[in-house]
Amino acid sequence: MLHFLWESISFHMLLIFLVVFLLVAGYMKNRKPKHYPPGPFSLPFVGHMHLVNFKNPQIMMQKLTEKYGDIVSVNMGNMPLIFINGLRMVKEVLVNQGENFMDRPEMPINKVIFTNMGLVSSSGHLWKHQRRFTLSTLRNFGLGKRSLEERIQEECQCLVDVFREEQGNPFNPHFQINNAVSNVICSITFGNRFEYHDEDFQKLLQLMDEMVSLQGTIMAQLYNFLPSIIKFLPGPHQTIFKNAKLIKSFVKEKIDKHKEDWNPSESRDFIDSYLQEIAKDNGSGSFQEENLVQCALDLLFAGTETTSTTIRWALLYMAVYPEIQARVQAEIDAVIGQGRQPALEDRNNMPYTNAVIHEVQRKSNIIPFNVPRLTVKDTVLDGFHIPKGTVVLTNLTSVLFDKNEWEAPDTFNPGHFLKDGQFWKRESFMPFSIGKRACLGEVLARSELFLFFTALLQKFTFQAPPDTTLSLDFKLGMTLSPQPYKICALPR
Repeated sequence: MLHFLWESISFHMLLIFLVVFLLVAGYMKNRKPKHYPPGPFSLPFVGHMHLVNFKNPQIMMQKLTEKYGDIVSVNMGNMPLIFINGLRMVKEVLVNQGENFMDRPEMPINKVIFTNMGLVSSSGHLWKHQRRFTLSTLRNFGLGKRSLEERIQEECQCLVDVFREEQGNPFNPHFQINNAVSNVICSITFGNRFEYHDEDFQKLLQLMDEMVSLQGTIMAQLYNFLPSIIKFLPGPHQTIFKNAKLIKSFVKEKIDKHKEDWNPSESRDFIDSYLQEIAKDNGSGSFQEENLVQCALDLLFAGTETTSTTIRWALLYMAVYPEIQARVQAEIDAVIGQGRQPALEDRNNMPYTNAVIHEVQRKSNIIPFNVPRLTVKDTVLDGFHIPKGTVVLTNLTSVLFDKNEWEAPDTFNPGHFLKDGQFWKRESFMPFSIGKRACLGEVLARSELFLFFTALLQKFTFQAPPDTTLSLDFKLGMTLSPQPYKICALPR
């Protein structure tokens, strides 16, 4: 009987049945619960991936926000996402109901690099323990103190020296800046800085930079939403996996060297301090060597990429807007002069320079959708039901470029941060995020940005090479970075 039925069903009928079955299954799986945030019609299996501009995903979100409001639901493959837009709702998610959105989702590409341990991607008690310990340890090694300021100033002088060696000729400052910024966090994490000609460290910086850049490729983004298929295909995501292993090997090698000459009664750096914590509970709690590797890796990435990228944007903006650069230099000359290095205590006396740095951060908008969050329980947000385990993205672009918050949001205008000639702190300025999971290294990053920026503009005027027009277009990766550029650093 079964044989007769099988032979009587044509191939076309079987194919139609299979397609209908898959469509119904896809619809049932992606069916929205009651009071779920609105969003466009979702296709089976691919969701809304056909709407995404992979070179500039902010374009899609702007269109959807205009149509559906400040809370928008989107499906990427089989992964439901909720996008939060506007100052009021971003504050609601990150601060007012922050405890409900405290965890991190397991994004496949990030899990390869950052696992679900360490500081960036961990959740719950593990994250709280790692963050509390790291903040305490960073303070012990000078965070917010004069000793760390002196480390940054030392690195500023090294960077000025290598820029001077270019003798005003066009050069790409990318890796010199990376090296200088990374040395600050390396001196805290590993106990030493690296020379600019150190081949092993230059290789590490190149591996990190390649990983950051390749995260913006289509295949890497697709891996996040279709990992079971994309992992078998060739592409730049495979390079990310390879580089991640090499960088972790570098960190593990540093930890092994520390263990060889470790003195439990003396902490030279972050690794030593963490090894002490492991010894306290014999590695049975949340302090284990695997977590140490990830924490060191998080500090290395976070302490290098975001600050370095912002400084590269800053020099680019100064070359594009020479009148703003000249006004910054006039303030540097009046407050600091040429006879000493800039110091953090100068910042309060330099409102225009401080405003320019903040405007660089606002306009460059290097982490447009913030780091993803995960709801820890069913939550009601502005009347909408957000189920437990939903991935939530707070759209910082919608705050940093809000026409209701900024006088000229699409224009590079330091006046956004000035009021009656004094620096004006704005609530809608949040490049470091806000709430309990805001950037752990904000104090360090703000110190570095001020000291590196003022040290460079104290000694150089930055210009485009002859017959060259510099572009302010971005390149999408882990961050929004400038397109590669060459610049001339003319000694003052």
